[in-house]
Amino acid sequence: MHNDNTNLKGVRVRFAPSPTGSLHLGNVRTAIFNWFFARHTGGKFILRIEDTDRERSTPESVSLIMESLKWFGLDWDEGPDVGGNFGPYYQMQRLDKYKKYIDVLIKKNMVYPCFCTTERLAEMRHQMQKQKLPPRYDGKCKNLNKEEIERLTSQGIKHVLRFRVPTTDTTEFKDLVHGKISIENSIMDDFVIVKSNAGPTYNFACVVDDIEMKITHVIRGDDHISNTPKQIAIYKALGINFPEFAHIPLILGPDKAKLSKRHGAASPLEYRDMGYLPHALLNFLTLLGWAPEDNRELMSRDEIVESFSIEKINDRNAVFDSQKLDWMNGVYIRKMPLEELVNIALVELKKAELIKDTKEVDIDKISKIVALIKERLRKFSEIPQLVNYFFDKPVYEEKPVRKFLKKDGVSQMLQELCKVIEEVEPFDIETLEDAVREFIEKKGLKAGQVIHPVRVALTGRAASPPIFDVMQVLGKQTCLKRIADALA
Repeated sequence: MHNDNTNLKGVRVRFAPSPTGSLHLGNVRTAIFNWFFARHTGGKFILRIEDTDRERSTPESVSLIMESLKWFGLDWDEGPDVGGNFGPYYQMQRLDKYKKYIDVLIKKNMVYPCFCTTERLAEMRHQMQKQKLPPRYDGKCKNLNKEEIERLTSQGIKHVLRFRVPTTDTTEFKDLVHGKISIENSIMDDFVIVKSNAGPTYNFACVVDDIEMKITHVIRGDDHISNTPKQIAIYKALGINFPEFAHIPLILGPDKAKLSKRHGAASPLEYRDMGYLPHALLNFLTLLGWAPEDNRELMSRDEIVESFSIEKINDRNAVFDSQKLDWMNGVYIRKMPLEELVNIALVELKKAELIKDTKEVDIDKISKIVALIKERLRKFSEIPQLVNYFFDKPVYEEKPVRKFLKKDGVSQMLQELCKVIEEVEPFDIETLEDAVREFIEKKGLKAGQVIHPVRVALTGRAASPPIFDVMQVLGKQTCLKRIADALA
């Protein structure tokens, strides 16, 4: 296994979510790309929880994140619950490690305390925006002398620590997806690396953790590109080589806006509850922005592991197409053994209250019903809607009733057909079909003139699985009763 542009000995990658809610699809795809890269190269995949946002981080979110990754089958080699040599894997448990690096930067005079109030900073930003300048810190506290710092500290005025960004030269790096990226240091801000509550900021904690955890490749979303020059500046100040960076383009909705709830995007566990298979969603998300050499669409996990490489990640944004996801999920459902699908159907039918007790159902009947709809199924949550007329009286749709049942002569024809159905013995598909076809021929009718009204009478709808299969599952007495009800 090889990857063209990068040194792939001892690859170590990390997925580092903030536990401030459940994962969204963009996060998940980042985790998927990191996982496939680690497995392709024989490297390590590390889960790290970036919980420095104390107000919003919760243990429930950590559980949801782990549950989502496990649902996809993305296992981690090191992390909160499995341990490892570079822990702890929660940032709030690593504060002593950050202090060590802050001390180095203080010694090198690469940081300074900033006592500016939030009000002053807000006003400064406002003035800069008015002058159409990029909002950045104006350096007011940059050259405070020792006495001034001591005086302000002794007055109990809170301060943050800002990093001194070099004012000359450019910061340059080779992105494995986008190629060479460079930014003038003069347009960078003296950014905060330690908050007033002494907690590290994202850009600083992330660098220290990546150094300490020996991360070789940082694969993350495009929205982090603006953070990378700041992080590289910290690596340089510490005199440590920075890892390889690969920034993945965003996932957009069909309207080309950033993917959100209104595009139908949900968390992975919501997709699970809507009846998607983990492998179908995994396959679908992997192909949002990455494609194998041969542009195959349906790939097993092992096939993706075999062919995954960062070079094949597209540098353009990917568009989320829910219809394609439904199609792909349907393909994977059709590959499932019927028995497995029946067990899932039982759960869905119970949820929809179409059956009361899964122990007392006729499994043979359920198997026949599931076999009839398997070809049309795109997600498990559709099962109750596709089969409800097998369990409950049909709900008649207005259009097919008008089109097929209310036509002249239909009532008379159905009454005569009932007499034929009554005589069918045994009540199996073949005997039933022969009898009905014979009736159609005798009457000099077209097949559709009989089959469409029968379908609407039995199911309430214009479309269903083959009608003789449906009749056989419903049984003779139910068929006769439904046709009589429809005539009434």
